Amino acid sequence: MATLVELVKKGVITKEIEFVAKYEKRDIDYIVQGLIEGTIVIPANIYHREREGFQPRGIGKGLITKVNANIGTSGDIESIELELEKMKVAIKYGADAVMDLSTGNYIDETRRTIIQNSPVMVGTVPIYQAAKEAVDKHGFIGKMTVDDLFNAIEKHCQDGVDFITVHCGVTLSSLEKLRNEGRIMNIVSRGGALMAEWMVYNERENPLYEYFDRLLEIAKKYDVTLSLGDGMRPGCIADATDRCQIEELITLGELVDRAREADVQAMVEGPGHVPLDQVEANILLQKRLCHNAPFYVLGPIVTDIAPGYDHIAGAIGGAIAAKTGADFLCYLTPAEHLALPDVEDVKQGVIAARIAGHAADIVKGIPGAIEWDLEMAKARENLDWEKQFELAIDPETARKYREERKPKKDEETCTMCGKLCSIKRVHEYLKKDK
Repeated sequence: MATLVELVKKGVITKEIEFVAKYEKRDIDYIVQGLIEGTIVIPANIYHREREGFQPRGIGKGLITKVNANIGTSGDIESIELELEKMKVAIKYGADAVMDLSTGNYIDETRRTIIQNSPVMVGTVPIYQAAKEAVDKHGFIGKMTVDDLFNAIEKHCQDGVDFITVHCGVTLSSLEKLRNEGRIMNIVSRGGALMAEWMVYNERENPLYEYFDRLLEIAKKYDVTLSLGDGMRPGCIADATDRCQIEELITLGELVDRAREADVQAMVEGPGHVPLDQVEANILLQKRLCHNAPFYVLGPIVTDIAPGYDHIAGAIGGAIAAKTGADFLCYLTPAEHLALPDVEDVKQGVIAARIAGHAADIVKGIPGAIEWDLEMAKARENLDWEKQFELAIDPETARKYREERKPKKDEETCTMCGKLCSIKRVHEYLKKDK
C-alpha cells in the first residue's frame, strides 16, 4: 500500500487529507503541498486509519498546534484499565495524540488495547520493549541484537502505531561530544540512554543510524511517521543548547532529508529543559537545520525548581516554542520527575499544554484561534454564563467554580465583584445615558 506522500504525489486525495483540511479550515491544496514538501505530516498507520472513528490530525506549518499525552504502564504500576482511563481523559480534554510508553510486563497487550480504543494518533518508543525483553532474557541490554530492535519496531508498526520515536541521532560522534562537554546531567532521555549503553558495550554504531534504510523500509511499509528522537536533549537548563545537543540535531536534519527522499513522513523531537532566552533560538535552529520539518517539543521546561508544577513550567516554554514555530507539544504533568502520572495529572497536563498551544496559535494567525477568544469575550460582556462554560477549555471546572460560589442574590454577577461588577454597572450606565 502506498504512503500518503506517494498518493498525493500521484494526485490522489485521501479521506485523511480531506478530514485534516476541514479540521484545520485550510484548502486541500495547502495540506497536499505541506505533505509533499515535508513541512506537514499526518501520522496515520495503514491499519489504524481503517478503524472506524479514527480522527487523523495534521502536524506542521500553518496548522493548529497539536498536543500529545504520554501514558503507559511501568514495572511498579501495571494496569491496562488505568491507562485506558488516562487515554480517555486525555482525549476528552483535547489531546490530539497519545504515546504508550509502557515498560511493564504486558507491553503488547497494553499497546494493542490502546490502539484498538483510540480515535486519535498513537505513538510508541519500540526500544523500550526491545530493551526490556533483552534484560528479561539476558540480564543486560547489551545482549540485544540488531534484529531484536528492528523486530520490535516492526511489531509496533504491524499493530497500527501511527508514529514511533527512534533515537537515530545518538551516534558514536555525539557520544564523544558528550564525553568532552562536561554536562551536569549527561543523558536523561530513556531511549537515548538505552541506545548509548548498547553502543558502549558493543563498541558499535547505533543500528538505527547505521541501518536507517532498513528503518525507512519498515516505516514505508505501514506508512508510519518517524519521530526522530532527541536522545541528547538537555536534562537541566544549564545543559541547554550545547554541542552534543546540536550535533544530534544536525544528524536528525540529514535523516529528515533521507526520509523525504523515500516518501516517508518524519518529524523531529526537541529539547526538554531550556531557559527562556534560548527557547526561540532552539526552534529557529531546528527549523533551519531540519529544513522546516515539523517540530515536536517536550515542554520546554524553563526552570528546574518546580517539581509538582512542571506542567506550568512546560506550558510557559511551550507557548514561546509554539509561537516561534514548534508544531507539536508533548505535555508535562504535575508528576513529571516524581512519579507515574495518575488520571488527574493527565488532565492537568493536557489542559496546560492546550492553553500554551492555543495562546501561540492566536499569534500565528491560525484559522479559528482568535475567533474562539472573541466569542468568549462577547459571552463575558453579555454576562452569559452558559456560553462561557460552553467555550471554556475545561467547562466542568469553570462551571464548578461558578456553582459553588455563586452570589445569593444577583445571579448575573460573580462573588468577586458583586454589586461592583464593572460589566453590569457600565451596562446600566449606558442605558441611563440613552
